[in-house]
Amino acid sequence: MLSRWLKVAKIAFFDLEGWEHKMLKQRFEPLGHELILEGGPLRLDGAGKLSEVEVLSVFVHSRVGRRELEAMPKLRAVVTRSSGYDHIDLNACKERGVAVYNVPDYGSETVAEYTVMLILMLLRRVGELGLRPSTKYPRSSEVRGWELAGKTVGVVGTGGIGSRVAKLVHAFGARVLAHDLYVNEELVRGYGVRYVDLDTLLSSSDVVTLHVPLTPATRHLVNRGNIRKMKRGAILVNTSRGGLVETEALIEALDEGLLAGAALDVVEGEWAFMGDAARRLNSAKAEEVRDGLLAYLVGRYPNVIVTPHVAWNTWEAVGRIWERTLDTIDELLREGNPQNRVV
Repeated sequence: MLSRWLKVAKIAFFDLEGWEHKMLKQRFEPLGHELILEGGPLRLDGAGKLSEVEVLSVFVHSRVGRRELEAMPKLRAVVTRSSGYDHIDLNACKERGVAVYNVPDYGSETVAEYTVMLILMLLRRVGELGLRPSTKYPRSSEVRGWELAGKTVGVVGTGGIGSRVAKLVHAFGARVLAHDLYVNEELVRGYGVRYVDLDTLLSSSDVVTLHVPLTPATRHLVNRGNIRKMKRGAILVNTSRGGLVETEALIEALDEGLLAGAALDVVEGEWAFMGDAARRLNSAKAEEVRDGLLAYLVGRYPNVIVTPHVAWNTWEAVGRIWERTLDTIDELLREGNPQNRVV
């Protein structure tokens, strides 16, 4: 449990939309809490105002590393409004005694629906249609696609999102293979899902979709060593974290015609597509610049769909995110111990 909290705290929120400012002021200011409300990601420009912050709430666009922690010597907790937390240096937080909380279960339906949409778009080659007012309709033979029914879908990770994807594609008439450390017996009994090792899943699936968190163990889960084991003509979908896929290996597989396409809501170096990319480039490391360039290159393939990390983005999911986030902060301020603690 955290050490005793003050009754009045300084709380900083970053990555906000305009409507959220009013909501947060109405929630916390009558109780005497001091707020920092910023629309953009966490930055160290004018870091002096952060020196008294005790609770920090961010989204995935904000990096919380050692430098950021040093700017907030009184920080006691980071509450990220996401299920993933690879944008937070957990080791640095642990060393500093800063607790980290996430929102683990807000987007199962939202992300699963988006994933199935991307699968269908790839199979029907929607990205290759080039449907714009100034373009001619392509010949039917040039963009002929495939049905999902009868295909084999490999689901990597059968937590809340992956399990929902398995159920949805099963409803389309697809066979489902799964890979996970833990077997979901409901999927096995009720949906005919068969658990296999990763190599078997890659070599046997017409569609591979990723639903695991990004950790040191899962970084480049799909890589130059195993992407060639994928079934020729298969498609790859990633709505989890960009670091799960080695982008350079994916580009090689596309160049060689091994894969029929890919849909990436997340990609290594996705910062290069963000509005503050020019500013971030000034302080980016060589590896980050390389990732940004590869992200740009893979997005130019006609059989690749890249979307800007929005699989989570529905009003229903945003409502669940804020409900859990505010409950977590309220419990912390009451000296409680929220169960959604990561560190």
